[in-house]
Amino acid sequence: MKIDTLKPLAIALGISLALSACGQKETGTDAGATNAPIAAAAVAETPKHVAFDTSEIDPSINVCSDFNGYVNSKWLAANPIPDDKTRWGAFDQLRETSLNTQHEIVEDAAKSDTAAGSIEQKIGKLYKAGMDETAIDTLGYEPIKPELAKIDALKSSKDIVAYLNDSFSRGQGSVFAFGAEADFKDSSRKIGYAFQGGLGLPTPDYYEKPEHAELRDAYVAHIAKILELIGVDAAAAKTQATAVLAFETQLAKASLAPVELRNPENQYHFVTVAEANTVTPHFDWNAFFTAQKADVTDGFSLSQPKFFAEIDKMLDKTPVADWQAYLSYQYADGASPYLSTPFQQESFAFHKQILNGQKENEPRWKRVLGTVNNQLGMALGELYVAKAFPPESKARAQELVDNVQAALKARIEKLDWMSDTTKAKALEKWSTFLPKIGYPEKWRDWSGLTLNGDSYFADVAAATQFNYDYDIAKIGKPTDRKDWGMTPQTVNAYYNPTDNTINFPAAILQPPFFDAKADDAINYGGIGGVIGHEASHGFDDQGSQFDAQGNNTNWWSDDDKKAFEARTAKLVEQFNGYEPLPGKHINGQLTLGENIADLGGLAIAYDALQVALKKSPAEAGEKIDGYTEDQRFFLNWGRIWRGHAREKRLEVLLNTDPHSPAGYRAIGAPSNMPAFAAAFECKSGDAMVRDGDTQVKIW
Repeated sequence: MKIDTLKPLAIALGISLALSACGQKETGTDAGATNAPIAAAAVAETPKHVAFDTSEIDPSINVCSDFNGYVNSKWLAANPIPDDKTRWGAFDQLRETSLNTQHEIVEDAAKSDTAAGSIEQKIGKLYKAGMDETAIDTLGYEPIKPELAKIDALKSSKDIVAYLNDSFSRGQGSVFAFGAEADFKDSSRKIGYAFQGGLGLPTPDYYEKPEHAELRDAYVAHIAKILELIGVDAAAAKTQATAVLAFETQLAKASLAPVELRNPENQYHFVTVAEANTVTPHFDWNAFFTAQKADVTDGFSLSQPKFFAEIDKMLDKTPVADWQAYLSYQYADGASPYLSTPFQQESFAFHKQILNGQKENEPRWKRVLGTVNNQLGMALGELYVAKAFPPESKARAQELVDNVQAALKARIEKLDWMSDTTKAKALEKWSTFLPKIGYPEKWRDWSGLTLNGDSYFADVAAATQFNYDYDIAKIGKPTDRKDWGMTPQTVNAYYNPTDNTINFPAAILQPPFFDAKADDAINYGGIGGVIGHEASHGFDDQGSQFDAQGNNTNWWSDDDKKAFEARTAKLVEQFNGYEPLPGKHINGQLTLGENIADLGGLAIAYDALQVALKKSPAEAGEKIDGYTEDQRFFLNWGRIWRGHAREKRLEVLLNTDPHSPAGYRAIGAPSNMPAFAAAFECKSGDAMVRDGDTQVKIW
């Protein structure tokens, strides 16, 4: 029951990781600040609101040498990664806060006598079914036997194609991904995108590089175990598992690497159905789209033609038995979280433990809540907003967005390396940004979804079909800029270049990012940096290839493009130099977009803070807990990027994630900003001071 999800171009902040509990102890800093003594009070006083707990700072570390260590080392030492996590940090903490709120909501929904057909009832049914381990264990793998029988009945290439058409129509396709996205060349409409997929290991490199040989062996053992759990005898399971690895290896050889996929030209290849059929003569796209009920009258994006040509070759040459082994494994492995305990344990053992180093599985309620989020996420979001996101938070966030946006415009206007012609295009794009804060203006209608509540697997399958149909129905329709690609309860934010929107879910609008009781420096160093980050994505190496209307077109002069690429190349070099694991460096090209957004976003947020401080001169000169406003701005930026990951997880992230590891995001942007050096009296030659030819300045 695994469907390869379409890889949208929307660019997330990149963390689902927040909130550090603030204590009351206050200390000074070794950066020229004075200690703030606490006077004894004769009468009881209202406890002071602490927006940043300075006791977490380690004054024994030189702020100019190791800013991340200065801000975060004490916290990291005191907060080891929990056994049921692969990483832990500010985002993870805030995610726990969000999950606890969601937990209350779903528990109430499961226990309450809610109105028939209401979102509360649907959420309650799915959650309750997922928590009924006895019923799930009693069924074993009975729920997937009908699908496995369909796969066992395949006799020919034509049968395989017919099966793929049918399985996709139920939202359970494999081998590749299919879904709706805005047309790169006409962003006003949605079209279908067929995208590479079908791999069980993180990237194509994992199938051939010698350094991953041990993991490949573990993967074969995992495949064999899943096949045994669905009734294949041990000897046959081992043979089939080897065939599955060979099958996926063939797909991997035709797949593009993560860095290559960052290029929009590798994500979009518009063809007519007739043209697509010349690429895949053994796979009829007319029949596929008929089965999906998808409107592709004009055509669609066959995004990676080489990959689909390889699938066609495999339909012709690969034995049906190998296809059956692959399809059976993929389906059973994807269904494992919704089946009996042995399936859940094996899924955890490979995907979480072996691949990512997680020591223990999460408690069942969190896993089931994850399913509720995957299947009914926006419905749950409607209840979450009502419970946890007051209107005043949205209003204050809107004010910050406006101020940061104004600072971005001022920066563009003052650029000394961009011509007036290109600058006018950049300002036009800026003027069409659509910020979306908290939650959608209009909630999604769930009335067409029926859940029985007596079978976890069946309800997940029903929701999967419902969500797939909802997505496919968008093909051929106008693009809705007010649609959301992230739920309100998600601790993250994102930019979408095809609709030119910046999006800030409710769950991230909380401390340490946003604190209504905090001074401006804390908020601009937190959510202000996030707002600037998302806006800067509109002008990163990917976003800069889309115009004000969201179309993939070049709006740059040749000279300006060369100047931009020369500046971004220096940022690639900077991050290539960071070595999170011995011999394993950050991939500066893979992480370029996020690093551009961090640098631009923090600089923009700093400018916005200075404007805000000019409106409050008294506040501008005031120290809080011994720190200036500029220092607190950078301290909170460092704090939101506190975090550490298990070695195995970190290795996977270095190979797959377009975001640099958290600690390097804490230092990467500030080290390029003279304002940071001035705030902490750092000197040329200090690790946190990149000057001269090493300094990177883009937006």
